[in-house]
Amino acid sequence: MQQAIDYLFQKETIFKDIIDIYGLPTIPRRPQGFETLVLLILEQQVSIDSAKATFLKIKAEHTTFKPEVLITVSDEEYRAFGVSRQKTTYIKALSSAIVNEEIDLDSLPQKSAQQVREELIKIKGIGNWTIDIYLMFCLQEPDLLPLGDVAVVNTIKELLNIHDKAIMETHTINWSPYRSYATFLLWHYYLKKRKRTIVY
Repeated sequence: MQQAIDYLFQKETIFKDIIDIYGLPTIPRRPQGFETLVLLILEQQVSIDSAKATFLKIKAEHTTFKPEVLITVSDEEYRAFGVSRQKTTYIKALSSAIVNEEIDLDSLPQKSAQQVREELIKIKGIGNWTIDIYLMFCLQEPDLLPLGDVAVVNTIKELLNIHDKAIMETHTINWSPYRSYATFLLWHYYLKKRKRTIVY
């Protein structure tokens, strides 16, 4: 991590400012596999705390938290857990892809980030944001910047006064090959400034 931070310091003064004010971030880690992908689906466009509460309700009822089980849960039961119709469809699509051996999650760590993206993007409801977070948190991909993430985009707007996503993309190429670490620093700033703590 120190090597990445030293590199980013040379590229952009904001990273030194963030650490000077708020200290070093903790690099988040999540377990690989089905459970995390279900949780990431639930996290789409809602708060992490809200998604986690829903996830724990499902897990309390279905302790065998496997695709073979979740694919059989009725839409009504998902609704009772607080899962929208759309996200119910996504969870079932993921479960179906695994059950039907259209994807092997255990093989993803041996693949490149691009190969992982090409496989996961085929599953209904798993878009680039979900894939970016999975790659960064589960597979420790060092060079991703999820510009589909509201907190990342808003922090870049605030600290660099860049408001156009295409310009953001061009500007942040300078942070490669450590864009994931840059992202962790941007999230760190965003949360600390708002006095928020997230437990993944």
